[in-house]
Amino acid sequence: MLIPKLYFDDSLSNFFEGDSTKMKCDIYEKENKYYVEMDLPGFKKDEIKIECNKGNLVISAEKCEKDDEEDSERNYLRRERVYNKYSRSFYLGDVAEEEISAKFSDGTLTVVVPKKQEVETKKYIDIE
Repeated sequence: MLIPKLYFDDSLSNFFEGDSTKMKCDIYEKENKYYVEMDLPGFKKDEIKIECNKGNLVISAEKCEKDDEEDSERNYLRRERVYNKYSRSFYLGDVAEEEISAKFSDGTLTVVVPKKQEVETKKYIDIE
């Protein structure tokens, strides 16, 4: 029997996971495609990059600190909003990299990664 996660304190595991916890995602397979759904609240579309190389899908998001004139006049008493770079990578195997598509809506990034279609080839054997 599996014990629900809510009975345990996750502070130790969160320490080792680092910034990857900031980019929660679900990955599932459907109709010969992989779907990656990732929550990226507060990010804009142009702050997100997606790369795929040899089956490795890398999703990164970077929010740069505002450095404007208005900000320099402020004397912060507390500053908790972090401007940082986050990245997650996943190995998906043999995929059709040129057919990958992505959509970003309401803080959720959806990446559709089609699997490579295996072409069945006949192998003829030479007769001696």
